[in-house]
Amino acid sequence: MVGNSPLPPDELGPRLAEVYAVLGPLYRRVARLVEHDSPRNGLSIGVRAVLERLELAGTAETVPQIARTLELSRQFVQRMVNDALEQDFVVLKPNPAHRRSSLVDLTDAGRAAINALQRREHETMGRVGGDLTEADIETTLRVLRHMLAAVPETDGAR
Repeated sequence: MVGNSPLPPDELGPRLAEVYAVLGPLYRRVARLVEHDSPRNGLSIGVRAVLERLELAGTAETVPQIARTLELSRQFVQRMVNDALEQDFVVLKPNPAHRRSSLVDLTDAGRAAINALQRREHETMGRVGGDLTEADIETTLRVLRHMLAAVPETDGAR
């Protein structure tokens, strides 16, 4: 039976582990879909993450800023930025705050590519079904944010 009382830690842990068990396959399935579409749109999962970050930020950022926000290594983000540069999805701009760390900014082609991919995803997600309500989505996001906040950050990704 589903209750409205907070779960004690010995019950909460196993239930949240179930959430992780669903999130992993879901993430990998979405990643495979993006990679499958990659020949058509030029977006690997890594390039997509960089473009999406820049689109969300609404401003140019440095590779270290992107890496920190995405919790990825600077080296990986730099490789993805290089791939995006080759496809004219991003452009490098001088950074007045730091001569050696250029700003990465979306081009019109990059914005169009990420927006097209997001539209396709939104259409697909809109067919999920299950009579989900706004309250269901808000609860899911609240749980996931608590889970994210509870997992300590490590410097291993950077």
